[in-house]
Formats: sequence, C-alpha cells, structure tokens
Amino acid sequence: MVSREDLKSILVLRYLTDEMLDKIIPIVDILHFDEREVIFKEGDKGIQFYLLKRGKVVLEKRISDKLSFSAGSVKPGYSFGWSAMLEEGNYTLNAIAAEPCEVYSIKGEKIKKILNDDHTMGYIMNQGLLRVLKRRLDHRTEQFIRVLTQHPDIKSLNDE
Repeated sequence: MVSREDLKSILVLRYLTDEMLDKIIPIVDILHFDEREVIFKEGDKGIQFYLLKRGKVVLEKRISDKLSFSAGSVKPGYSFGWSAMLEEGNYTLNAIAAEPCEVYSIKGEKIKKILNDDHTMGYIMNQGLLRVLKRRLDHRTEQFIRVLTQHPDIKSLNDE
C-alpha cells in the first residue's frame, strides 16, 4: 500500500493536505515495468495517470517506422500520462521504461471524480500540473531556440 509520504514525493501531489492524500491512497495501484517495456502508446485512450516512484521513463514520438525522437524523460517524483486527466484524451507520445520502474497508477475517471468533488484539491493539484507543464515547455522552447540558432541558414542571418 502507498503511504502519504510516498505520495508527497510526487511533485504534483506535494502541496496536498494529509486529508486530501488520504482520498487518493485507496485508488493508487503500484505497477512495475521492465527496461524497454511500453507503458502506453501514442493514440491509446488516456485511461491511467502515472506517477514515477523509481526508475526512468522516456517519452518518444514516432515519426515513421524507422524514425522516432525523444520528447523528454520522466524522473522519479514526476508524473506522465496527463491525457487521463482530460475528459476525452488520447496519449500523444509513447511512454517506455528506460530502466526498471516502479510507478503509481491512478485511473483517470477516479481521480477526476475526487477532484470534481473537492474543488480546492482540484485547484491545488492542477497548479502542480501547471508547474510541471511550464517547466517542460520552457525547456523545450530553449531546446528549439538552440537548434534554430545553430542552423546554418539562420546562423548566416545573424552573422550579417
């Protein structure tokens, strides 16, 4: 069984009160994935929201049968599979265990009901999700700008 302390180690849950965490504990499943095991695939219906306890998960986007790129990785304390938090959402990336992982899993329908019933809890948790999203967006923006500025055509415009 998962404890409050276990859940407090997850960024999106860190600011929830003990009473709020007690509402989540009964709906958490503990899953284990082996290295290279697929957790979910792009296009799958977003049913489970995941919280990484141990290991590393790679989020990747397939461009073709032969080409994919890493859209990022998830380290312990972070969450993924946010599509399960939407009313109707499909996963937009593949999630693959980069090493053996221990993952907390929560059915989207169950957490959405709890958050709908307790709007304060929903607000606090959504603030946590937004913090993570902002960090990821800022990081991706920096990567994008770095790639653009290194492109020969753009670099030559800057040199002029």
